[in-house]
Amino acid sequence: MSDLASSSGSKAPRLTVWRGNGALPAALKRPIVVIGNFDGLHRGHRAVIEAGRSLAKEQGRPLTVLTFDPHPRSYFRPEEPVFRLTPDPLKAAILGHWGVDGLIILTFDAAMAATTAEDFIENTLFGTIDAAGIVIGHDFHFGKGRQGSPSFMAERAKAGGRAAAIVPPLTAFDEPVSSTAIRSALAEGDLPHANHLLGYRYLFQAEVRHGEKIGRTLGFPTANLRLPAENGLMEGIYAVRVEVDGKVYDAVASYGRRPTFDNGAPLFEFWLMDFSGDLYGKTLTVECVKRQRGELKFDGIEPLIAQMHKDAAEAKAILATPIDAAAPSLLPM
Repeated sequence: MSDLASSSGSKAPRLTVWRGNGALPAALKRPIVVIGNFDGLHRGHRAVIEAGRSLAKEQGRPLTVLTFDPHPRSYFRPEEPVFRLTPDPLKAAILGHWGVDGLIILTFDAAMAATTAEDFIENTLFGTIDAAGIVIGHDFHFGKGRQGSPSFMAERAKAGGRAAAIVPPLTAFDEPVSSTAIRSALAEGDLPHANHLLGYRYLFQAEVRHGEKIGRTLGFPTANLRLPAENGLMEGIYAVRVEVDGKVYDAVASYGRRPTFDNGAPLFEFWLMDFSGDLYGKTLTVECVKRQRGELKFDGIEPLIAQMHKDAAEAKAILATPIDAAAPSLLPM
């Protein structure tokens, strides 16, 4: 998927992506910059982005999100891979869906880690980017040793004649809204809670790979997706929706090790209802709605097929229920 298109290949609302190389694109001249890691783009992140939108509208400036790749934690603790909820292509697609004008992705490497808070503001935000305004969350710290605080950012912005806003935490929830809490909910198979914290249905993107083609011999021709090793989604059977070439299909999916067959590496397999066609090589967006059950090992093919029919019928019923307005679907993107 390109930075500017959805997984189907259809264009998302216009979004300019800049990775710090060369001059800042003209479309992002003098932007309002909303800064953070924004992994998950959850309700808390959305509040920060919407504060940026208000400021951008007030000043007539482009609304731009600035984030880092890789995730800073991956740089400092490479032995502990981060379960990325929204890798860069998906992040770009969602931000475009929300009407954000630009996404700036800065490489987090040794040079960035050694950059002082003062230099980051003066050289990057005021210099290279020439931000008209800066918006951050209440807990955003930056610069070498995380010495830069929200109040320091606001003070330096004011001194430089730039607008600044610090967004307080959400108070309408009985727990902090965080990427960590969302990862924990997904690891526990609690999609309703993860979706509640996200503010939309959890989704991911992956490329369709060739598999063993076992599903078609069972009457369920499945497509296979290999998720990253650090993926933290709980294994099991899921009711999902999948976008293919701009159209959204209901599906039932299995994520796990196929204990009836080989108990191998985790694989995400799904069967699209009411679909025929070639999916190989396509990068698809999968929206997870509900985990139905855990993986089971069957004593033979017949009981497995019977259970697959039950799972498909249950998934169809789940997907036919009205979408929760508090956690809407982002598909199609």
